[in-house]
Amino acid sequence: MSPLLTGLGQGSGSSRRWARWAAQAAVPGRLRTTSGPSDHVVVVGAGLAGLSAAMRLAGSGRRVTLLEREAVPGGRAGRLELQGPTGTYRFDPGPTVLTMPDLIADCFDALGESMEDWLTLDPVSPLYRAQFADGSSMDVHSDAGDMAAEIERVVGPDEAKGYLRYVDYVSKLYRAEMRDFIDTNIDTPLDLVTPDLARLAALGGFGKLAPRVERYLKDTRTQRAFSFQALYAGLSPYDALALYAVIAYMDSVAGVYFPRGGVAAVPEAMAGALEAHGVDIRYSTPVASVEHSGGRASAVITEGGERIPCDAVVLNPDLPVAYRDLLGVESRTSKRMTYSPSCYLMLAGSTAHYPDAAHHTISFGHAWEEVFAELTGGRLMSDPSVLISTPSVSDPTAAPEGRHTYYVLFPTPNLQSAPDLDWERIGPHYREHVLRTMESRGFPGFGDGIEVEDVTTPLDWQRRGMEAGAPFAASHAFSQTGPFRPGNMWGENVVFTGSGTQPGVGVPMVLVSGRLAAERITGKVPGYRSRAYR
Repeated sequence: MSPLLTGLGQGSGSSRRWARWAAQAAVPGRLRTTSGPSDHVVVVGAGLAGLSAAMRLAGSGRRVTLLEREAVPGGRAGRLELQGPTGTYRFDPGPTVLTMPDLIADCFDALGESMEDWLTLDPVSPLYRAQFADGSSMDVHSDAGDMAAEIERVVGPDEAKGYLRYVDYVSKLYRAEMRDFIDTNIDTPLDLVTPDLARLAALGGFGKLAPRVERYLKDTRTQRAFSFQALYAGLSPYDALALYAVIAYMDSVAGVYFPRGGVAAVPEAMAGALEAHGVDIRYSTPVASVEHSGGRASAVITEGGERIPCDAVVLNPDLPVAYRDLLGVESRTSKRMTYSPSCYLMLAGSTAHYPDAAHHTISFGHAWEEVFAELTGGRLMSDPSVLISTPSVSDPTAAPEGRHTYYVLFPTPNLQSAPDLDWERIGPHYREHVLRTMESRGFPGFGDGIEVEDVTTPLDWQRRGMEAGAPFAASHAFSQTGPFRPGNMWGENVVFTGSGTQPGVGVPMVLVSGRLAAERITGKVPGYRSRAYR
């Protein structure tokens, strides 16, 4: 085994697994695929990952049947409409920060379609507005020159120079990481032995994120603005590997976008393109189980009792749920997983208006390292940092005239780390905490302006099929990253896709996950090269 690989496994509790997988790799670099025929594939779940997989499979000539339990596509990226006294409010109840649009375009390319014919994406500017506890604020821009000027205005010229060095660093990380460690199926650690592994190690990618950021950025405000993204990976910046700075690249350098019609317009466009290419999409069709014997799936059974024979199955539900509820088997790997923090999400349609509001605002509290310890230790944040999105700033049609839509996300412990938090009981009290915090963070009158609202607690996320009530799935601790993350195959012809499997969490990752799932059935597409790194 490569000494570098051995060293990376040491101290993580994973070195024995590296050795075992290396010994089992009879033909390093050969992609493991499903066996037997694959003419008809059933995809369960029309989330972004399931849609991505279906587009690749249909583009390869497979007959695809896509089953979705909801009445619309998208999964967590679906659409919610609430009726107010003067009209309809439209919400995105899942992801709101959309990055790496080239990965969406790749899906349409697989069908021979142009994304621009189906979907319009507008850049969000600023990407975020970072508000700090000392009363200062900073607009985050994707253009490095504009961002350096903003940092110089808020902090000073030395910090601006440090930022430019940081951009150079995360850009190198992205180039070293994307193709060989994210956008590829990994069967054994030997699959990682590429020149980019040495580059990633030389860049300090396997060290901790916070100390790496602090090498370039000295002010606590800029440190927070360019390291909070670790929470997307389910970790604090003090625990996350430095390689997850690539998430900061994906939004703070590559840019944030907003689809016309809301984030739900993305899965709607993907589903429309699939139907135009003959894919049978069946909405309001929950699946009860996958029929299998000896490790080979033969059919999918719907809750209505219909049996749909197939040659292969792609499962998009959260991985532990797919194993337990659909396959009826126990996955020792997924059972051992630790999960990302959860969140309390309030969607509010409101008469409240705040001049010069940004589309996305990150409101940081005084505390930083302490609140991450609280989240992972099963305690509610005492001094929360929160995300407030106002989509109606970019799309006035999301709300009745003179009104706005608000997406307010407070990170919370998941149900695994905080099993004693009774959300049925504390939910109403926590709502008051959310409103008080909003009022004190520059949103006066927020509670009084609410006309309609929808609240999701960790318990609600669990009821919707997310293990441990964690909408961000298993965390990206070292022992749950890369080849250590649960694999995307089971038996002879069942493939998983979504945030619970490789490569991981976030819209860009699940879009890639869909392609990786399809490749398990079709094999690698000769000459394929993502737009994301052309």
